[in-house]
Amino acid sequence: MPWRMIATVIIATAIVACASETDARGARSTATSAASAATADSTLHVTDDNGHVVTLPGPAHRVISLIPSATESIIALGASDRIVGRTRYDVAPQVASLPNVGGGIDPSVEAIVALHPDLVIAWNTDKRQIARAKLVALGVPVFTMRTEDTTDVFRGIANLGKLLGRDTSARRVVASIHRDLDEVRRSVAGQPTPSVFYVVYNDPPMTAGSKTFIGQLLGIAGGRSIFADLDALWPQVPLEEIIRRDPDLLVVPIGEFKTNSLEHLRARSGWRDLRAVREGHVVTVPSDLLSRPGANIGEAARALRTAMHPTLAAGVTR
Repeated sequence: MPWRMIATVIIATAIVACASETDARGARSTATSAASAATADSTLHVTDDNGHVVTLPGPAHRVISLIPSATESIIALGASDRIVGRTRYDVAPQVASLPNVGGGIDPSVEAIVALHPDLVIAWNTDKRQIARAKLVALGVPVFTMRTEDTTDVFRGIANLGKLLGRDTSARRVVASIHRDLDEVRRSVAGQPTPSVFYVVYNDPPMTAGSKTFIGQLLGIAGGRSIFADLDALWPQVPLEEIIRRDPDLLVVPIGEFKTNSLEHLRARSGWRDLRAVREGHVVTVPSDLLSRPGANIGEAARALRTAMHPTLAAGVTR
């Protein structure tokens, strides 16, 4: 082969090789850029109820909730398999076998860290925020939640949906709760509205203010709190004032405080002077249901309706 032809072949081969290498580098660069973009797209930035922006590289897969109502909301989102630890106050069967990390306000930080969570859900009402500070210092993301009224419930479920990558499920759960509450509200329309004292605690007497989820559910279920005029969320009230306002009905959560029974109230000075107690107009609701503002508040509203309007509730299929 003449040398000129050989040179031409060598040059052409070199050009093809360079072009192939350039294409390969371009392909690798494109793939790297695409991967980086995908990673950036999966990063979550969600602002909690204390104003902290919680950043996660993607949806959380190992979660510990220190709030029983949030635990129940996570279960309602179909993500119970993401929960790796529970508090001593959780009653949902889906988490009964999980490791216990202690209380909601005073958990064991060591027990939490040992479970390697990629997200912890905590109370925003814990003013000291000691557990949060320790966990954040150890690199554990903590998302705090407010749980005072029904607006908090809906926002909380939406935020949990974002954090878990379950936005569609969160929208379905919220829509279902709205349907439940609307059904209860419609069912009591036109019915007598009993004046109610909701007994959060009896010594000293404490009730639910109108701006709490319990106060709001009382209204939805066809009752009227005798202390609806108070601004406090969970006011302590004098027993003499309860007697003066003379409620038609006492609604008593049973399960958490054993001293809230009708028999106990009838034995207590002052309480036995209430007309509602003398006449036996004391009804009970499950405290585990009424004390957890989460995905089950529709069921809580139905429980209040049953307590305050038993005849009406008997004719309601749901």
